[in-house]
Amino acid sequence: MAVCARLCGVGQSRRCRRRQRHNQQDQGSDSDMDEEEEERIVGKGRFDAGACGGPERGVAATAGPSDAYEYGSGRVNTGCFLDRTSTGPPHPQSLAELPPELLVEIFSLLPGTTLSNVALVCKKFRQLLKTETIWRRRCIEEFGMKEDLRKVEAGGVTSQDLYVKLLHPYRHILGLWQPDIGPYGGLLNVVVDGLFIIGWMYLPPHDPRVEDPMRRRPLFRIHMMESNKATVECMYGHKGPHKGDIQEFRTWLEEEWGRTLEEIFHEHMQELILMKFIYTSQYDNCLTYRRIYLPPAKPSDLLQPGLFKGTYGSHGLEIVMLSFHGTSARATKLTGDPNVPAGQLTLDVNLCRPVVLPDLEQQCNIEELSRLVMGVHEEVQREQEQKENGTSATVRCAAEGACGGSNTAEEMESDHGACSDSCDSSHSSRTNPETQPFVLPMGVMARNEEYPRTCRKCFYGTGLIAGHGFTSPERTPGLFVLFDKDRFGFIWLELKSFSLYSRLTDTLPHAHAPNLERFEAMLRNMQSWTS
Repeated sequence: MAVCARLCGVGQSRRCRRRQRHNQQDQGSDSDMDEEEEERIVGKGRFDAGACGGPERGVAATAGPSDAYEYGSGRVNTGCFLDRTSTGPPHPQSLAELPPELLVEIFSLLPGTTLSNVALVCKKFRQLLKTETIWRRRCIEEFGMKEDLRKVEAGGVTSQDLYVKLLHPYRHILGLWQPDIGPYGGLLNVVVDGLFIIGWMYLPPHDPRVEDPMRRRPLFRIHMMESNKATVECMYGHKGPHKGDIQEFRTWLEEEWGRTLEEIFHEHMQELILMKFIYTSQYDNCLTYRRIYLPPAKPSDLLQPGLFKGTYGSHGLEIVMLSFHGTSARATKLTGDPNVPAGQLTLDVNLCRPVVLPDLEQQCNIEELSRLVMGVHEEVQREQEQKENGTSATVRCAAEGACGGSNTAEEMESDHGACSDSCDSSHSSRTNPETQPFVLPMGVMARNEEYPRTCRKCFYGTGLIAGHGFTSPERTPGLFVLFDKDRFGFIWLELKSFSLYSRLTDTLPHAHAPNLERFEAMLRNMQSWTS
């Protein structure tokens, strides 16, 4: 009975009380109901005793007449609840009751664009948002600032002002842009550089050093050094509107080409350089820019897409964007020339059409290379004609209700399957590359003689050529040569010329497309700008 009292917090055990009820004649009809009620209450009493620390902390220590629950009387034993008084701090009932240091840590994790709404909640939040730690973290995480912002704050410019008045208002211009400079185009990269937002104009290396890093020229900058507001400064041009003279031309020539006019002996090349100087001088003071994105990468790509520098004969080095679209690789010009302007598709490579090179002795023969490439070119043209004829035949049969078009559809599906298999085997070279010797054929002109002597893969492709002013454009067959993960080349058979392309390795933040659809739309718009 003592054990039962200790567990239940009452005097006698349930068995004893049950015996007493059986001896009472006037409660015979209610005994079953009392037993069920007692079982429920006893179970609850055991649970409460365990929750309060075990039976020793129950009624055995505090039992008394006022603490007992007599079944059916409504009196509850409270002995096991006497230890519920907490000695620690009270639990916060709202976010505002959290310690200030914890709130600062929480606010510093929120995007900077939401902090203005947080300041509207209450006076305490608005006061805490003046903490420099919050804004210092936002500047570093959202804009990649690497400077010691504590030194900046000591100079009078707070991290909050830096974010609110400079970085946030001008965040939309960060990234890659293409200036509208006629056929020449260009590449502008707007970045956070130190305590400035700087627009760097990217220029290719001096021709023909395609392996050299890109050159940069500051076009404008935005800063807060002189006042408590953002200031925009132009850093390009010569004292506003101006006319070109011989001294200016010589300075521009040395910066653009790395040589003097006397060192350029080719007359046609001199004319092209002078034309570019006169054309670009008109845009020193007012330029229009269009947003461009880096191509998205996929695991199936032959190599990492991106920006490359390439040689284009007398036009010098130009910048192209290599991207992959299903079974084709495409190079789009970001900088151009009077023949093929910026924005045009300069190379279109068919990844379903690999070309196996012969031995080195036969590679030196331009006729042998032309035979291989033109053979693939004729096959592609025949397949294209069959595809067009098959499509028209299928449409005609469907209109007439005939069934003869089923064979054509099966043939098209079979061709597509064969093409997919060929592409899969070609792409496997990225994971298991096998190099082979490579040499340019005799008679093919190359701007740089120091080209790679081994390659991984070769594919049939076409290159875009045109007359001056982008007249009579046409696609001419050629050979795409993959050297390694950062270099490729293209042999223009009709021009008997070789272009070498090398990857642009500069870090380009804020330049990736939000999605593939946005990138595809950008490419279509880019071609329409100069078509």
